[in-house]
Amino acid sequence: MHSTSTLAPAAKSPAALAVHSVWKTSILFIIVTTVLLGLAYPLFITGVAAVIFPRQAAGSLIKLNDGTVIGSELIAQSFTSDRYFHPRPSAAGNGYDATASGGSNLAQSNKTLVTRIQGDIDKLAAQNPDKPVPIDLVTTSASGLDPDITPDAALYQAPRVAKARNLSEESVRRFIEQHITNRQLGLLGEPRVNVLKLNLDLDKLAK
Repeated sequence: MHSTSTLAPAAKSPAALAVHSVWKTSILFIIVTTVLLGLAYPLFITGVAAVIFPRQAAGSLIKLNDGTVIGSELIAQSFTSDRYFHPRPSAAGNGYDATASGGSNLAQSNKTLVTRIQGDIDKLAAQNPDKPVPIDLVTTSASGLDPDITPDAALYQAPRVAKARNLSEESVRRFIEQHITNRQLGLLGEPRVNVLKLNLDLDKLAK
């Protein structure tokens, strides 16, 4: 007779067990947090927003009476005609490009920036020589898509718009004042005027 013996598998060391436990926990944590924070939470918030704030959740789109979307109150558009109020300058793409949001990232000492701003100041000052040019009419925002201008910037353009539309300057000023949005809760932000909404209502006024 031959005796046989069975060797028991070697027990893992405590250090190996600890490493295995750390990796297992880490992988499970990544999976769980990805599902919860990367999928479940965004979908939940999107659903809640769509129910409570449907227009804002859809992009605050502005539509004509026939349902045609002409823009968003959150994104600036280019207006160059004297009949319309102009927004802030834009460095987003070729200007007001929502797919290329961003500023020029030029320093205050940059010659190109200084030349561009001075040129804009000279052009605006020639249109309204009796008043200082509001700074937001010659400087871009960080996004290049700021839809609002300050009340001063809107009022500064009143003489040009009034002349182009054969309206009294006083009536245009009153029209601007009706479109000023004040600080939220009286504390947050600054008084502002949405350029797209102002221009659309201006066209309605002329009809």
